Amino acid sequence: MSITYDYKGRSVVITGGAKGIGLAAAKRFHSSGANVSLWDMDEGRLNEVKDNFSGKIDTQVVDVTKWDSVNAAAENSFKSIGGADILVNSAGIAGPNFKTWEYPIEEWMKVVDIDLNGTFLCCRALVPFMRENKYGRIVNIASIAGKEGNPNAAPYSAAKAGVIGLTKSLGKELADMNITVNCITPAAVRTEIFDQISQEHIDFMLSKIPIGRFGTVDEIANLITWLSSEECSFSTGGVFDISGGRATY
Repeated sequence: MSITYDYKGRSVVITGGAKGIGLAAAKRFHSSGANVSLWDMDEGRLNEVKDNFSGKIDTQVVDVTKWDSVNAAAENSFKSIGGADILVNSAGIAGPNFKTWEYPIEEWMKVVDIDLNGTFLCCRALVPFMRENKYGRIVNIASIAGKEGNPNAAPYSAAKAGVIGLTKSLGKELADMNITVNCITPAAVRTEIFDQISQEHIDFMLSKIPIGRFGTVDEIANLITWLSSEECSFSTGGVFDISGGRATY
């Protein structure tokens, strides 16, 4: 049974919101009374989600790697849902699997740009509103790969390690402003991101999880909604594992 938090009157922006973890979190927030804005590059998927969503939501077509796109989406979301009390940075890609010395340079840049730089740009755009409002919750989706480093996935591992570092820095900067910044480090969760990686790498990730299965998007959404709640008031700059026992620290 899922715990329900009271998000009535709260506004939530979720990047990568058209599928996977982002969409699962959106459903949880919406069912708890929040005003939700989904950001994603995939306009077709956004329209499909909006048409089938059990209630009213805002959607914005956004390229999180472009400041102008992020800034414009922030302004549009503010008008539509009344601000941004909560930001969930879920947009990300895995990238293909190669040895580091063979990794295609353009693919490396793309992974880091979306997974790390995109998280920074979205924080940069929404934090000023939270500071003005004297309240905020930011949850960044990192990965266990950012703590341990997955072979044949160096840019993803490096970008997610960067997200952990960004979370800790920003959390300290906002610690006295009633704005918390935390991240979660899931082990592999079966979403469409699996389509980007090899079966060999999928098997490797599963072999590292003591529970013996992949996580579910609903399990991740449960943790996101707690970290975004008013009840989670004394944790900031934190890194929360949800790894089926894989984490070693």
